[in-house]
Parts: sequence; C-alpha cells; structure tokens
Amino acid sequence: MKYFFHPSAEEELNEAINYYNECQDGLGLAFAKEVNRSIQNILSYPQAWPFLSQNTRRCLANRFPYGVIYQISHDKIYIIAIMQLNRKPTYWENRS
Repeated sequence: MKYFFHPSAEEELNEAINYYNECQDGLGLAFAKEVNRSIQNILSYPQAWPFLSQNTRRCLANRFPYGVIYQISHDKIYIIAIMQLNRKPTYWENRS
C-alpha cells in the first residue's frame, strides 16, 4: 500500500519538525520518526484507527501531541493532516 501527503499536511509536518528542532537539537528528528512510525502502523492496519468522519480516520503519534489524519482510497492512504491535537479539531475538513 502506498501513501501520499496533501500539500498542507506535508507543510504541517515540516513546520512541526522545525519547531521541535528549535526547542531542542534532535527533537525534530524524534518527532519525524514518531510520525513515520504512525504512518507505518496505518499502512499495516489501515482499518484499525477510529473514524473522525465518514471516510476519515486518525492515528495518534506516541510521545507528541499529534495525530495523522488520513483517508483510504483504492489501496492508497491519503494523509490529509499532521494535526497538532490542541488545534481546532476540524480545521482540515475542507481538504480533499
């Protein structure tokens, strides 16, 4: 199964990595690894995570307050958002 990022999700990931690197050297890399681990879990078990809407699911990252928001379509995973959990919970809904 392959996965693809919505351009805004990729931007969110990069911004978060930069933020954590500014907080502490190497923390951005640790964050990126946790997000990657979440994505690998999604690829292994795409149906395992709870629904946020009819077609959208969320997998929580460990250690960081982030979730990977995604949809499944024809054996592909489309990552819609790398959502900071303290952010407005539905800000990503207009992405397709």
